[in-house]
Amino acid sequence: MGEEKKQRNTEKARFPIGVKLVLIVSLIIIVSLGSVIIFGFRQIHADIRMKAEADNIEINRISSLEAESVLARSKSGSKTFIQTVATLNSQRAAVQELKDFFFAENPHIMAVFFKSQGRESQIIVNSQLLSLRNIDERVIEIFFANQAGALRRAGRGETLLRNASVQFSRPVLALFFPCLNDAEAGILISSEIISSNLSYGKNKSLIINTEGDLLAYTDISFVREGINVYGLDFIRTILDSRSFSGQHLLESDFGIFEAVSSLDNKDIILNFWERLKPQIIPLVNRFSKILTDAGIENNLLVDKKSKQYIAFTKLNAANAVVITSADYNRIFEGVYSSARYSICLAVIIYFVSIILIIVFSKSISSPLKSLAAAARNVEDGKFSAELQYKSPDEIGVLTFNFKKMCSALNSFAMFTNKEVAVKAIRGDIKPGGLPKQCTILFSDIYEFAAASGNFIRSFGNEGSDKMIHWLNHYYTDMIECVEKTNGVVDKLIGDALMAHWGTLLSCGSSRKDAFACIKAALMMRKTLYYMNRERKKGDPANPMIRFRCGINSGIVTAGQLGSEKHMEYTVIGEPVNLAAQIGSFAKSLSADILITEDTWNLVGDKFRTEELPSVTVKGREKPVRIFAVINFLREPKGPQNLEEVRTLLGIDKNF
Repeated sequence: MGEEKKQRNTEKARFPIGVKLVLIVSLIIIVSLGSVIIFGFRQIHADIRMKAEADNIEINRISSLEAESVLARSKSGSKTFIQTVATLNSQRAAVQELKDFFFAENPHIMAVFFKSQGRESQIIVNSQLLSLRNIDERVIEIFFANQAGALRRAGRGETLLRNASVQFSRPVLALFFPCLNDAEAGILISSEIISSNLSYGKNKSLIINTEGDLLAYTDISFVREGINVYGLDFIRTILDSRSFSGQHLLESDFGIFEAVSSLDNKDIILNFWERLKPQIIPLVNRFSKILTDAGIENNLLVDKKSKQYIAFTKLNAANAVVITSADYNRIFEGVYSSARYSICLAVIIYFVSIILIIVFSKSISSPLKSLAAAARNVEDGKFSAELQYKSPDEIGVLTFNFKKMCSALNSFAMFTNKEVAVKAIRGDIKPGGLPKQCTILFSDIYEFAAASGNFIRSFGNEGSDKMIHWLNHYYTDMIECVEKTNGVVDKLIGDALMAHWGTLLSCGSSRKDAFACIKAALMMRKTLYYMNRERKKGDPANPMIRFRCGINSGIVTAGQLGSEKHMEYTVIGEPVNLAAQIGSFAKSLSADILITEDTWNLVGDKFRTEELPSVTVKGREKPVRIFAVINFLREPKGPQNLEEVRTLLGIDKNF
C-alpha cells in the first residue's frame, strides 16, 4: 500500500506549473520599467558584437593571407629553384648565379634541401642569412638528417610545416613538400617575416600545425620553447573541424592540474607533482602569457574562466592553422561601464528577479531537456532512460511516466527485433507488403539435436537452463555480427538464425547488401573460431559449436505478417526458401558458408570462393550452382582455399 500511495503521489502534481508561471510573470511586471534600458543595452551590445566578430574574422583573414602568401611563394619558388638546379646540376657557374638570385629574391629562406630517387641529397644554404644569424651549416645538415620521416612523407605527396626553432634557438620554420616526381624536398624559413604580421591592436594571432605545435607568434621566446597546445579542448575542436574557417565564442578555464586534488592517494600524487613542478610550471606559465597577450586573459594554474572570440583559418599551403583571438570583456568594457550607470537605480529589483527566474527556469528547462534527450534516444532505439522525477509538478509526473514507458519499450525490444521496434515507433513500417531486393542468410548449429540431448543427459533438470545459457552466449555474438554489418535479425528458431540485408536497413545497393551479408558470415566464422578456442574440450556445459550457413539473393516480399493480436516483420518468397535449403548441403560438401549463384553474381569478385557440385533443391527443376566462401579476395591472412578452411575449422569429409 505504501508503494502504491507513493506512486500515486508521484503521478499527481502538487504544485502546477501554472502557479510558477504566475509568479514569474508577476516578477517580470515588476521589472518591466527596466526593459527600455535593457533593450537599448542589447541593441548596442549586438552592434558591437557584430563589429567585433567581423573585425576578428577580418584580422584572422589578413593574417592568414599574409602567412599563406609567404608559405606559398616560398614553396612555389623553391620548387622552381630545385627543378632548375636539377637541370643545371653540372653547370656550377649557372647554379651559383641561380642560387644568388634565388636567395636575393627570398631572403627569408635559410636553406633548401632536396633528394630525388637514385641521387644523393643536396642542401643549398643562404650563406648571408646564416652569417647574420650566426648559424653553422652543420646544424642544418644535422636537422635535415633527423627529419627523415617528414621527408619521406613529403615524398609521398604530403606538405608538412614544423617548428625548427628548438634546434636553431631562433624562430625557424621547416616546410616539407613533394617535388620532382615524388622527390623529397624541404626548406628552412626564418619565421620572423610571418610573426611580425600577427598582431593588430587588441587582436592577437598565432599559428599552429595540425599536431598542435606552436609555429609562429609575436613573442618569439615562446616559439623557441617548442610549446604544444594540442591538449587544449578548443584547439582540438579547431583541428578536428572539417570547416576551412570559422569563429567561436568560447568560455573555458585551463586548470589542467585540477584533477590532482580529486585523486585518492594524495601523498603519492603530491610527491610526484613536486618532482614534475620545476619542469612543468615554466611551460605552463609561458603559454599562459601567450594566451594573455592574445586577448585570452588566463592563468593556467588558477581556476579562472574567460570568454574569447576565436577565429581560425586553415592554410592551403601547409598543414597549419592561423588562430586569432579577441577578449570578450575588453570588447564590451565600455558598454558594461555605461550599462552599470544606467541601471544602478533598479539593480536590487533586477538582481532579485534574475535569481528567481533562473531558479524557476531551471526547474522547468532542465527536466524538459532531459525528457527531450530521452525521447531522441528512444527514437534512435536506446530505450534505457536515466531520468530523475523529484520535481513535484506536472513535469515530475511526465518524467515518471516516460521512464515507465521506456522500461516497457526496453522489454518490448528484447522480445522482437530492435530495428523493427525502432521503425515501428517512427512509423516507418507501413501496412502491407513491398517487393525488396535483398540477401538472406540462414544459419544453424551442426548436430544441435545431439548437443541438446547431451545437456539433459549430463545435467538432468538443470540441463535446459545450461543449454539456454550456451545458446544465448552463441546468439549474442552471432547477432552482433549481423547488426554490425547493417543486417536485420528476422527470427531465431531454436538453433537457427534468419537475417536479411536490404529490407529495413540497406547499405545502399543490392551489391553492397550482399557484400555485407557475406562479411557478416565470415565474422560469424571468425567469432566461432575464437569462441571455440576458449572452450575446454569435452566440457558438457559449453561444447564446441560448428555452424552451417546458407546465403541467397533475390526479390522477396517484405512486410508485416500475422494477425491483429500478434504480428512480425519478415520476408517471404522463393529466394528465402532457397537460402533456407542451401545451408543443409554444408555437411555433404564439407563446407560451412555456402552461397548461391545469384549472390555470387553480385559480389563474387569481392571474395575468394570455390564452386562446388550443383545441388537439386525443392521447387527448382534445374540444379542450383553453389559456391563455398573462403575469405575476402585480397585478404592475405586466413585460409586461401577450401582445404585450408576445412583444416582451420576441423572439417573433414564426414562433416
